[in-house]
Amino acid sequence: MNISYNWLKEYLQIDLPPAEVAAALTSIGLETGSIEEIQPVKGGLEGLFIGEVLTCVAHPNADHLYLTKVDIGGDELLNIVCGAPNVAAGRKVIVAVAGTVLYRGDQQFTIKKCKIRGEESNGMICAEDEIGLGTSHEGIMVLPADAATGMPAKAYFGLENDYIFEVDITPNRIDGTSHFGVARDLAAYLKQAGKPVALRRPSTDSFQIDDLSPAIQVEVDHTEACIRYSGVTIRGVTVKESPDWLKKRLSAIGLRPINNVVDITNFVLHELGQPLHAFDASKIKGDKIVVRTVSIGTKCTTLDGVERSLTDQDLIICNAEEPLCLAGVFGGLDSGVTEQTTDVFLESACFHPVWVRRTARRFGLNTDASFRFERGLDPNQTVFALKRAAIMIKELAGGTITGEIQDIYPEEIKPFPVALSFKKINTLIGNEIPADVVRSILSSLEIDIVSETNESMFLHVPVYRIDVRRDVDVIEEILRIYGYNNVIIGDHTHSTLSRRTENDQNHQLEDMIAEQLCGAGFQEVLNNSLTRMDYYEGLRAYPVHDAVILKNPLSAELNCMRQTLLFGGLQNIAFNFNHKNKNLRFFEFGNCYVHRVEEQSKEDTLSAYREHYRLGLWIAGRRFENNWAEADADSTVFELSAIVENIFTRLGIDRTKPVQTSMTNDFYSQGLILQAGSGKFLGTLGIINDMILKSMDIHFDVYYAELSWEAMLSESRSIKVKFSDIPKYPEVKRDLALLLDRNIPFEKIKEVAFESARNFLKRVSLFDVYEGKNLPPEKKSYAVSFYLQDELRTLTDMQIDVIMSMIQKNLADRCGAILR
Repeated sequence: MNISYNWLKEYLQIDLPPAEVAAALTSIGLETGSIEEIQPVKGGLEGLFIGEVLTCVAHPNADHLYLTKVDIGGDELLNIVCGAPNVAAGRKVIVAVAGTVLYRGDQQFTIKKCKIRGEESNGMICAEDEIGLGTSHEGIMVLPADAATGMPAKAYFGLENDYIFEVDITPNRIDGTSHFGVARDLAAYLKQAGKPVALRRPSTDSFQIDDLSPAIQVEVDHTEACIRYSGVTIRGVTVKESPDWLKKRLSAIGLRPINNVVDITNFVLHELGQPLHAFDASKIKGDKIVVRTVSIGTKCTTLDGVERSLTDQDLIICNAEEPLCLAGVFGGLDSGVTEQTTDVFLESACFHPVWVRRTARRFGLNTDASFRFERGLDPNQTVFALKRAAIMIKELAGGTITGEIQDIYPEEIKPFPVALSFKKINTLIGNEIPADVVRSILSSLEIDIVSETNESMFLHVPVYRIDVRRDVDVIEEILRIYGYNNVIIGDHTHSTLSRRTENDQNHQLEDMIAEQLCGAGFQEVLNNSLTRMDYYEGLRAYPVHDAVILKNPLSAELNCMRQTLLFGGLQNIAFNFNHKNKNLRFFEFGNCYVHRVEEQSKEDTLSAYREHYRLGLWIAGRRFENNWAEADADSTVFELSAIVENIFTRLGIDRTKPVQTSMTNDFYSQGLILQAGSGKFLGTLGIINDMILKSMDIHFDVYYAELSWEAMLSESRSIKVKFSDIPKYPEVKRDLALLLDRNIPFEKIKEVAFESARNFLKRVSLFDVYEGKNLPPEKKSYAVSFYLQDELRTLTDMQIDVIMSMIQKNLADRCGAILR
């Protein structure tokens, strides 16, 4: 939000440099991101002075030029050649001395000493368009005779540079979205800092009703959505261009002046923080404003010329027959003020934040008014802002205030009561703040002290401070004005012993796995939990009816919660590939969300919703490229499988225990379901389906694993670490070449082997797979190593032969394996 330094000074008499003001605002929670100097005239009239033409004679070598001697209050007179027809001796003029930079649009030029047709010229007598004070170029600018010779033009015209603070308003500080609100906070800070200044509130004492005859009436049908509605009619106004001071105020903060009436509503909005809307009263049919909802499908054309289809969840300002505008969001095209308007109905209201936010999101609108209504406004200032604007309209547009103020306020909102103890103030802040300092700060923040004892006080917090409801909120207010830097930190520390919770341990394990993955060449990504529902259309693995769908999405691109981490990572891969980063390894920790309609219960509305914490892994591109030690090689799904096994090992999950089951679905073209030895689901991994890749504009293989972090932690906690001696007896290795059906996975071989020789078989590894010539159709060859060991004695050849015979027999019976 833009705050004007000069505008602030209308409410505070301060002479602090802008940089100090910015530092003060930041220290009290109104963080100032930047300061921009604004010049009312480009160049600020620097190098321009009031001069008096002492002599003026014709140029001897030119018919339309004159030789002048000009006094600008210096030691010497300036010789200036001038071609203006109205230059004459005795006239007061604006002189640009040599070295002055003048601007014309986006172009600039520097005044230099030179010779014109053989005669010396040491400056320029200026026309109004040459210095940015007008558009006329018919002659030089002639000033009144009493203009002081030698006075800087900047001082003569009363030009003052402004400074614009870019203040970052947090959502809870709606009271700071106006110049008066910022001035109020700044006054509290300056008072505490020993520089007290009086805060001048705009006056509405001159407001009076000129004509009591009937005017526009107001009816509020939906009092929940419309907390308060105030309005007044002003007849006989003249809509025209705003005066310069008003246009400069609005232009300085980035607003485009429109006309005097509309500009006044914008001025009051940024002065007091209260949105206003001016209607052309002649467009209000039936002389009645009705605040209500409308039936689904009702049409309303807004100021941007877009016809919008309304719902029964939109609060609408209507006349007796039809909608006029979206309450608190956007005005209507046909009811706004134009140059033909003579009668105005001025609206000042307080609408419920939820209703305004819902309508603004539905139509994708974000206006100055909706920004404020969505955060909650003070309904007790609507009439004050209305009077302020009505007075200004009378001053700048004429007219008469007609009829009583219409004010519908069904349930008045009172100040919020808060009990506050001095002990708690000092305990939370860590310093003892004197009671009189506390009282002073509360008074400057307009927090009323209703009653007080030696231990505590009872307060009334003003309604405009919607974020201050508890005693700790009040203490935070006291501290930010007292000054965080004024809190004295002692030379000793008070601390408590704390134990590590289960969450702490989980985070530590997460960091450990993240570091392991980074060490393996992965990069961590973080994607939005909101995603497109279109991703799940037609998927059976993640059906769209299981998606958590947003009722009021920010956009069509973010209209549901993600069921899987996959699509965010695919977006990362597509983006990086398009930017020439082709060899990619990503991982992400994040929540996924599902909605199980069948699990919905009447007692618990949230029973159908589930949130699962997952770890996603993506590999794409080449494993080795342009490496002197390795030949170029593409990444494979086996590389991803090894990464997953390493994660299991790091978490203490026995890598020989997880069960892998092959699967193929609309998600994976080839994949595995990973289960713990206990049968607990751990995750999936595989090669992503081509249809999904094409939908993301990816035309190469992507290998993906999605692991249940919660299940892995649970499995990890159930494992007890056992220590054993280093084996005293040697390990024996035997290799078998097995001919099998193509559909038999290696995991099946491992399972049968371990069941056959559980006490002696330690490991099983696959070191070769062959499919092709010299093999029967639909067959493949596995070369498998079996590692045997007895922890009590050395295995004999006879024992080894018996064990291997048992393994071969069971493989033949259960897998159809034939020894090659």
